[in-house]
Amino acid sequence: MALAINVSSSSSSISTSSFPSSDLKAPQIGSLRLSDRINVSSASLSLSGKRSSVKALNVQSITKESMVPPQAASMVASEIRKKVDVIDVEDFEELAKKLETASPLEIMDKALEKFGNDIAIAFSGAEDVALIEYAHLTGRPYRVFSLDTGRLNPETYRLFDTVEKHYGIRIEYMFPDAVEVQALVRNKGLFSFYEDGHQECCRIRKVRPLRRALKGLRAWITGQRKDQSPGTRSEIPVVQVDPVFEGLDGGAGSLVKWNPVANVEGNDVWSFLRTMDVPVNTLHAAGYVSIGCEPCTRAVLPGQHEREGRWWWEDAKAKECGLHKGNIKESSNGNNAAVNGNGTTSTVDDIFKSENVVSLSRQGIENLMKLENRKEAWIVVLYAPWCPFCQAMEASFDELADKLKGGDGVKVAKFRADGEQKEFAKSELQLGSFPTILVFPKNSSRPIKYPSEKRDVDSLTSFLNLVR
Repeated sequence: MALAINVSSSSSSISTSSFPSSDLKAPQIGSLRLSDRINVSSASLSLSGKRSSVKALNVQSITKESMVPPQAASMVASEIRKKVDVIDVEDFEELAKKLETASPLEIMDKALEKFGNDIAIAFSGAEDVALIEYAHLTGRPYRVFSLDTGRLNPETYRLFDTVEKHYGIRIEYMFPDAVEVQALVRNKGLFSFYEDGHQECCRIRKVRPLRRALKGLRAWITGQRKDQSPGTRSEIPVVQVDPVFEGLDGGAGSLVKWNPVANVEGNDVWSFLRTMDVPVNTLHAAGYVSIGCEPCTRAVLPGQHEREGRWWWEDAKAKECGLHKGNIKESSNGNNAAVNGNGTTSTVDDIFKSENVVSLSRQGIENLMKLENRKEAWIVVLYAPWCPFCQAMEASFDELADKLKGGDGVKVAKFRADGEQKEFAKSELQLGSFPTILVFPKNSSRPIKYPSEKRDVDSLTSFLNLVR
């Protein structure tokens, strides 16, 4: 059995000509079996000092004399299973602590060293191309897989092709089940996710194909970062036993998940990509930061968090597709970042802390709604402190409050609208998702909802001047 064709190294790539013509079937993600793995061991890889070449596997013809009795084969498989179990029970929490301050390159090298051909990089076609560059720099062989949902941007497909040529690899693509996709589209149409949420579509097009891919591996590498979504990904370790998916050996604890850039900020990732002249998705230059399927991805505006370009019609806490469900931080009552029963306290700090921002209680905003002839206009943000999109606009809203202090006839206020206040805010205050901004004009009891997602000071000021 030959190694996967997308094995690469720092100084050379493997061409199919180095394999015997009768042995060109490479092991694919999602198709490896335990019997296959008997032929792939550390002894099968002969690496030079620079770890730049891989020898073809020693393939012998099968004869009656060379056939292994069934009993012996069972014993071999049993011994391999014992070795695998030893790896599975290793204390990865302790390893995560040791690697907490390590560089992404060090973490990547450790992952590839530890799992060899049983680990692969999950590549989405966005800035996680940095993972491939890190793997390339280690000089070790590596595998890359990607989920082709059938709804990706043309720019993403072009990047896949560019990356394959740049690194001399073959990406192992996983596709959704055609029957499941057909049933979804025939029953609900092509854009049902705009009406009833993205989870069903993501489950069919992304989560299930990922599950099949991971069943052929013992570990995988992702591009998750803590700063991608502070409300849901803030506790990602650099390595962990995957809490959701199963690996090659089946059962809980059979798959290890590596997150080499967990502690790296997005700006630093981009500095690395520019320095190394790595090919990137051209959508980034058009304002796209987090890139997924074409119908569910758009560019973000100044002051917006990167995840706000994904599933923008849904609440902030729903902006995960399910691939990293095990890393989503939730509270006992289902709200991200733990809002307690009365909706007044949280494990995260409050936001909009300028002394010129008035904090409204439920009674306070109800009184504001009842006033028909106010002495001054009000601009109020409906927010949740755990929401990353609210956090992203904190600086501009505080600056607006300081700018309007005492001279423009406008009060700047905030109302925390999660927890027990959420239903009230939805029914009475036009809350759709966080943050929602309302302007209460001087001579109208009905608030006007700010329609734009441009939340910089100039845009908010212009809107105030038009309606107040």
